[in-house]
Amino acid sequence: MTSRVIALPSPMPVGPTDDWLDAECRRLLDFGRRIAHPVGGAAWLDDTGAPDLGRPVHTWITSRTVHVYGLGTLLGVEGCASVATAALEGLRTTLHDDRHGGWFGAVGADGTPDGETGKSCYAHAFVMLAGATGVTAGLPGADDLLVEATEVFVRHFWDEQAGLVLDEWDREWTAPVPYRGLNAAMHSVEAMLAVGDVTGERVWHERAGRISELTTRLAASYDGRLPEHFGPDWTPDLELNRDRPDDPFKPFGATVGHGLEWSRLLLHVEAALGDAAPPGLLATSRVLFDRAVADGWHVDGEPGFVYTTDWDGVPVVRERMHWVAAEGIAAATALHRRTGEGAFAEQYAAWWRYVVEHLRDVEHGSWHHELDAANRPQAAVWPGKPDLYHAVQATLLPRLPLAPGLARAVALSARA
Repeated sequence: MTSRVIALPSPMPVGPTDDWLDAECRRLLDFGRRIAHPVGGAAWLDDTGAPDLGRPVHTWITSRTVHVYGLGTLLGVEGCASVATAALEGLRTTLHDDRHGGWFGAVGADGTPDGETGKSCYAHAFVMLAGATGVTAGLPGADDLLVEATEVFVRHFWDEQAGLVLDEWDREWTAPVPYRGLNAAMHSVEAMLAVGDVTGERVWHERAGRISELTTRLAASYDGRLPEHFGPDWTPDLELNRDRPDDPFKPFGATVGHGLEWSRLLLHVEAALGDAAPPGLLATSRVLFDRAVADGWHVDGEPGFVYTTDWDGVPVVRERMHWVAAEGIAAATALHRRTGEGAFAEQYAAWWRYVVEHLRDVEHGSWHHELDAANRPQAAVWPGKPDLYHAVQATLLPRLPLAPGLARAVALSARA
């Protein structure tokens, strides 16, 4: 397959060149080539890119691997198709619950389900994303995976009456847990946009729009700091995990990176739905972006985004996570593309400079996943480098339109 470079719809006026972004994308993809786990699925990678076989095989990491290396396949990067195909096979076999349907959260090193036996919306949204990207990339088995993933999602996670998602079920699908979470809703929006792109079924984009309306209401009610945790009726629980503020999936307070990620996603929803988009998405995108930057960027004497703040905007967890910088870059890209305003381009360039200076690991590859408040590598929350998803997308989104989504847009650019 001939390697391709994406044709930009309109280049960013400042920041890395197109060639640099392309080279960084390929450098990241090279780091994760050893990710296949012996029992199936994708392994957690250590700092050097070697599989950490002492850790479980996670459905979310495996699904992201299908997505990232499916994008690499569409870009024509040699070897990506085999990595993506192996990960996809892990979703169809090792991580699939053949008895009850759906996917385990994770399996142990022997291939049997570990303690994460519940069925989470977060993981299943990523399976949908993997299926959508896999179909676009022509990966074997992707069509069947996408059919099952969407059927399971609609049956168990989509709440048609509320226009929102349930967060988790027990393994046998007998009862949902009472917790509701904005993180699962956010990644459901991402997956729904991708599924709508590949299937042509507009209902998926419409569902993404309905979820986005909640984010618009929350941003207005909480001054741009999004509550993450809710009860079964979607009443915010602002105190959850105050005693465990650095939880990797359910931290206390407002998560700066999610404000940035939602800022971008709302603009993708707006672009996908056009005139049928819910009102106020651009305005909410601005509010979320401005609040995340004001609360999170360079607020404690050092560059970088803090991880979380309290409800007054005071930093709680000051560690710098790589994915937050990546989402800052992506959000600035989206807002610049939507508005043409130069301030967003300047922030985009500044955050890429931060990535190059502090996060990009030129010795071992990929990006450091976590830095301390002085921008020194540490591993308190995220040991190793398990995730290429945010960083790879940060190299691609500046070179693509707001709609369609990543896989479809890369595929279309390859045909141009």
